[in-house]
Amino acid sequence: MSAPARPESLAKLEKLLAALAARGIVSAADLDEAQARTDRASPEIGARMVARAWLDPDWRALLLRDGAQAAEQMGVSMAGAPPLGVLEDKSGLHHLVVCTLCSCYPRAVLGYPPSWYKSFEYRSRAVREPRAVLAEWGTVLPPGTKIRVVDSTADYRWMVLPERPAGTEGWSEDRLAALVTRDALVGVALPQAPVAAAAE
Repeated sequence: MSAPARPESLAKLEKLLAALAARGIVSAADLDEAQARTDRASPEIGARMVARAWLDPDWRALLLRDGAQAAEQMGVSMAGAPPLGVLEDKSGLHHLVVCTLCSCYPRAVLGYPPSWYKSFEYRSRAVREPRAVLAEWGTVLPPGTKIRVVDSTADYRWMVLPERPAGTEGWSEDRLAALVTRDALVGVALPQAPVAAAAE
């Protein structure tokens, strides 16, 4: 039995990569490193960036000034990635990130976008009725809180720096990072300290 035919698109990709390698533009090692970088990407990186910002005012200032540089300082390569902006939630202001055109997302620090983020429903409703979308996630904001919807694009990616939950004073970076979910980094959820811990 003969081997199944390889998809034409895969064959074209391999020819393109071979041509780039032959011209010294890209090497197999470059491709392996790019794949490894993609595989390492995870929301845990963004969570650790947030936890560090909660503990270190200087780091927080860097993160808000230049998210990509902050990521690089944590050992995350941002080579070839668009700039990373970080949106600071504070009392009276909450941020929600969406990509209205497709699924632009800061993969280097958040991993792959979830399917709901890419859906037409989220992309359209997050802009039109953000408060209703948040309520469906169980995220109810204090009365009077302004919601700022920010569009991630091919030219600029965004993540949220949520407010630190009350009752987490004295917590370590690891413990704080465990509170920060991918959904909080996009703005559809809030970090929550466990009730028992907050009562300590």
